Amino acid sequence: MKAARRTAVSLLLPSALLLAGLTACSAGPSPDAAPRPTAVPAPSADPTDSAWVQLMIPMDEQAVALLDLAERKATGHRLRSWAARLRTAQETELTALRGLRDRMGLPDTDVHEGHEMPGMVTARDLERARTAEGAPFDRLLVEEIRDHLRQSAQVSRSEATAGAGAEVKERARTTVAARSGQLADLDELPGAGG
Repeated sequence: MKAARRTAVSLLLPSALLLAGLTACSAGPSPDAAPRPTAVPAPSADPTDSAWVQLMIPMDEQAVALLDLAERKATGHRLRSWAARLRTAQETELTALRGLRDRMGLPDTDVHEGHEMPGMVTARDLERARTAEGAPFDRLLVEEIRDHLRQSAQVSRSEATAGAGAEVKERARTTVAARSGQLADLDELPGAGG
């Protein structure tokens, strides 16, 4: 019901604004009308919230790049299947994080580009993965993704505790819960226990 109302409002509001604007234009400005203020973008969120969102997006993007390689390079059906499920989950998470970033008014630039941080799949890691084959690729995949999952869970726990925005903190709590299951699934893979 709420979704139907939001949809109706989102469809009717632009029409109402357009109609109001056309009516105002045809009437002309009143001689004593004050100048209209220009729209001001929404303020950025708390620095902790902003930092978390701006870190999680590139972390997930780099993990997805590695998981893309697993589709054709991982040995064994179980590892490929696990990587495909995780890739889908990471893409869904990225969509939510990007929407959150946009609502917070944050730029869509990667403020961590070139940084080598714990849990971040780096350009060097991706290059190693591109050249690795067989069991060496599988080990690299498992090691890098395990680090990504653990570190992103850790920073998400910190955000859930220290953040300010309710929506951001809820997204962080959701991430922590997801990571717990994702790590458990990883540990069940043959030879991946860690």
